[in-house]
Amino acid sequence: MKNQILGAALLATGLLFGQNAIAQKKATPTKNIVETVAASKDHTTLLAAVKAADLVETLASEGPFTVFAPVNSAFAALPEGTVESLLLPENKEALQGVLTYHVIAGKFNAKDVLKLIKDNGGEAAVATVAGGMVMLSTKDGKVYVQDENGNSAEVIAADLNQTNGVIHVINKVLLPGN
Repeated sequence: MKNQILGAALLATGLLFGQNAIAQKKATPTKNIVETVAASKDHTTLLAAVKAADLVETLASEGPFTVFAPVNSAFAALPEGTVESLLLPENKEALQGVLTYHVIAGKFNAKDVLKLIKDNGGEAAVATVAGGMVMLSTKDGKVYVQDENGNSAEVIAADLNQTNGVIHVINKVLLPGN
């Protein structure tokens, strides 16, 4: 019975990871991470930040990378003036730190993330390219990524496979610890 409940919970979590997962698995990806972000109307702020931080070439490179990509509304929810300040040339290094905090070296699809969480007793600490840690967990059938400050972002779409990795869309901006 316990295994059936666990199996059902994992299946539900997999389904909640995004409707694009099935389509992405059937088709071979033709775009890299940056090209996909550039084509998304929900990621215009992220694209502007990637450009301002001079990370386009890096995120378009071979990888593989796992990117937790915040939507525009996630950036808009930051305190007033935060995004504008980070986009200033003199804050380029800080912006790079924030953006690379959303990137994990390697390709981790939803099934890999769920296995990592399960294998680590319900939550898994993962190193980011920025050098910080994020905590992956599940709650009520949803996957969350928590930053070092205790802020959690929900994965709202997953397994957007790219030629150089995978994108998981999140609803909040993650910030490295101070």
